[in-house]
Amino acid sequence: MRPTGRLHIGHYFGALQNWVRLQNDPSYDCFYFIADWHALTSDYADTSAVAQNSIEIMIDYLAAGLDPQKSIIFLQSKVPEHAELHLLLSMVTPLGWLERVPTYKEALENVKDKDLHTYGFLGYPVLQTADIVIYSTEGKSLVVPVGEDQVSHVELSREIVRRFNFFYGFSFDERLFDGVNRDLLSEACLSFHLFLSDSLCKSKRQLTSEERTEIRVGLRHKILEAGVQNFLHQFSSSAHFFRSREVLTEPQAMLTQTPRIPGLDGRKMSKSYGNAITLSESDADIRAKTKVMVTDPARKRRTDPGNPDVCPVYDWHKLFSPPETLKWSAEGCRTAGIGCIECKAAMADNLIKWIAPIRERRVEYEKNPKRVLELIDAGSKRARVEAVKTLERVREAVFGWEKKRKEISSGGSAANA
Repeated sequence: MRPTGRLHIGHYFGALQNWVRLQNDPSYDCFYFIADWHALTSDYADTSAVAQNSIEIMIDYLAAGLDPQKSIIFLQSKVPEHAELHLLLSMVTPLGWLERVPTYKEALENVKDKDLHTYGFLGYPVLQTADIVIYSTEGKSLVVPVGEDQVSHVELSREIVRRFNFFYGFSFDERLFDGVNRDLLSEACLSFHLFLSDSLCKSKRQLTSEERTEIRVGLRHKILEAGVQNFLHQFSSSAHFFRSREVLTEPQAMLTQTPRIPGLDGRKMSKSYGNAITLSESDADIRAKTKVMVTDPARKRRTDPGNPDVCPVYDWHKLFSPPETLKWSAEGCRTAGIGCIECKAAMADNLIKWIAPIRERRVEYEKNPKRVLELIDAGSKRARVEAVKTLERVREAVFGWEKKRKEISSGGSAANA
């Protein structure tokens, strides 16, 4: 999460409670981080609060139940490999993909107090992709727990990774260019309207380095357009001349059911709207804020019956109140047996009971910020161990330095190895 302030109950029910559930499932290795670089995509003009906000979010994570013994919890900027992978992914990501992201266009239209016409803001999906796939391991699935509204973000990450894997994981067996396989090479080229000269088709001579490069580039361009799997299916009989390796794992969206948690004014809960209850809110502030919550707009007088299904207060009752209170609230609303003030007060009582243990844990960590920093540093070191492994694999796929060093050390020359 971006360190733009303390977390609220919408964050808890939208993400944190599910993160806690996943960390307690031994089949998952969980990585959760504080996205301080992402905070710069929109708040680059003033970074004075980023450090303190990062500490506040770490405290919220811990208070909500995330356990550094069960999950790796870290600070994004403490793992510089995220930035390197972001750079490499950006080299292959088409500009149009980023410009068409709905949230990008919406932000440019609606945010008027900040200049968002920057590469950082445009390219945040690429950084987001790097954040995800840098913890991929060959042969293991990679899942991202998201709600339905975030599935499109994961899908864009999949597209970026797929394109990256094509450029740096798809290769040709050099035997394809041998004279004895000239008919197969001609067939592949012809299917994509890449014509070899008659003399080359009929000749079994060895292709020059320049000819091989020209054919590779042409085929790669056409295969990228058609799709690797489609190409391999079409040429299944000669598929052994082509290799497709998953350098980075395509992430899968893990759909999670998140309850409806509207803000105090009925809109989506957001710090920027000022309609949230933070996980550190005091009892007095909870009562004061919930007292002015919007309710069923059709219930204008105390004697008017209401509809709890359209009332934000009732949505909160479903999260915090026991079944008997939930029943009392619904029936009292529909029959005008209770007023909205009574209903809000009962909900606030149960919200306070629910939030009390989280708030107590939070206070303990607030008293010891040095310990919080130690946990951030320790988690970041653990995360970096895994990130380094991925970057070593990625660098070799992109540049091939280890392969080149081995060729030279085995007797080849720097020029032709």
